[in-house]
Amino acid sequence: MSAFVDAQSGGFSINLVHRDSEGSPFYNPKETPARRVGNAGRRSIGRVHRFSHMLHLNNPDAQLTANNGEYLVNISLGTPPFPIVAIADTGSDIIWTQCKPCTDCYKQDAPLFDPKSSSSYRTVSCSSNACNSLQSEGSSCSSDGSVCEYQVSYGDQSHTQGDVAAETLTLESKTGNPVALPKTVIGCGHDNAGTFSPKGSGIVGLGGGPASLVSQLGSSIGGKFSYCMVPYAAAKPTSTMNFGTNAVVSGNGVLSTPLISDPSQPTFYFLQLEAVSVGSKKIAFQGSSIGGSGNIIIDSGTTLTLVPTDFFSQLSDAVETQVTGGTKTSDPEGFFSLCYVPDSSLKLPPVTAHFKGADVVLTSDNIFIQVNDKVVCLAFYANDQLSIYGNVAQQNFLIGYDLPKQTLSFKPTDCTNT
Repeated sequence: MSAFVDAQSGGFSINLVHRDSEGSPFYNPKETPARRVGNAGRRSIGRVHRFSHMLHLNNPDAQLTANNGEYLVNISLGTPPFPIVAIADTGSDIIWTQCKPCTDCYKQDAPLFDPKSSSSYRTVSCSSNACNSLQSEGSSCSSDGSVCEYQVSYGDQSHTQGDVAAETLTLESKTGNPVALPKTVIGCGHDNAGTFSPKGSGIVGLGGGPASLVSQLGSSIGGKFSYCMVPYAAAKPTSTMNFGTNAVVSGNGVLSTPLISDPSQPTFYFLQLEAVSVGSKKIAFQGSSIGGSGNIIIDSGTTLTLVPTDFFSQLSDAVETQVTGGTKTSDPEGFFSLCYVPDSSLKLPPVTAHFKGADVVLTSDNIFIQVNDKVVCLAFYANDQLSIYGNVAQQNFLIGYDLPKQTLSFKPTDCTNT
C-alpha cells in the first residue's frame, strides 16, 4: 500500500498537464499545430465571455461556452480511490464531477464516479457550513430537506447540478506519494448538460471563493500556492503546482505586487497593471473598471493576454515598429493579427509589464506564441469586455499566491527543471 502524505505536514507539489499535450485525453493527433494554437486562442475568447457573464458584464451577443481551463490534474475520489482526470481552474471555485446515477448527463468517455462504491462518501445537510459555503454556487435543499444541492450555470445553457458531499480527494504528488484530503466538499453532479467536452471528467476549482480547493486547504497550506508553467512548445509536457511550504517564492529576482480581491466576486484574482513598455515606449494601461483597484485578472486557464482594443492597437504597433529583421507573415488559421517567421534574423524589442511595485521583464516566449515551425504570433488579443493576464505571459515564471499577505510574486524560472 502506498504511503500517504498529510496536507497538514506543510507542503506538496503536483503535476499539471496541458490539455493539448500528448498523454492528455483532449489531445487530438489529427490537429495541426496551427489549429491547436488557434483553438486555444478561441477558448481564451470563450473564457473571457464566461468571466464577463459571471461578473454581469456580458455582451448579450457574446458566444458563451463552458470552457474551464487549459491544464489538467490527476486526482482520485473516494475510498477506494477512483481516478479522475480533472481540469485545474483558477477561474472556478467548486470541485465537481459527474456521478452515478445520471438523470441527464453529457457524454463522458471515462467511467463515472459511483458514490455508492465509496465508503468515505457523505452527503451534507442543508444546515452545514459546507452547504453555506456554496451559496454563490446556487446551493439549495433537496425536496425532502435532507440533502444540500448545488447548481452552476455557465450562461450558454450548460449547467451542472447535483448533491453537495464530503469525500476524500486524493492528489498525485510529484514525490509519488498520494496526498489524501479527507472530507473535501465536492459537487456530485447528477444532471449535467451543455457544451462540456466528453474528454473531461471533473473540475478542480482553484479560485478565491470558499468552496475552492485552495480555500478548503486553508491554514494547512498557510494560504499559499504557486505554479510554474512550461512554454507552450516545450518538449516537456508537465508543469508544476505547489502548495504550502513548497509554494514559497523566494531568492534573487523575486518581484511582488498586491493581489487584489473583490468581496463581491471572490473567485477572481485581480492585479493592478499600470503600463507595458515596448523598448522605450511606455503604454499606459486602463484595463477593466472592476475588482476594486485591480484592473486585470491573472488566470492560468486563459492562454492569451486579453486587453482593450485601443491598448492592443498601441502595443501591436509598438512591437511591429521596433521588431528588426525577420519576415512578417500571416497566421495560417487567420486568428492572430501580428505574426513573423521565427528565423535567426528576427530580433524582438524588450517588453516589460509594469504591475504596481513590480516591473516584470517578459521574454520572447511570453510575448509571442509559436503557431508552428514557421510562424510565431503576438500572444495578446483585443477584447473590450474584460482584461486577463493569460498563461503564455506567465510561462517560465514561478508565480506565487500568498493569500494572507495578499501578494502575488513573480520569479523568472526555467519551469522545465521544476
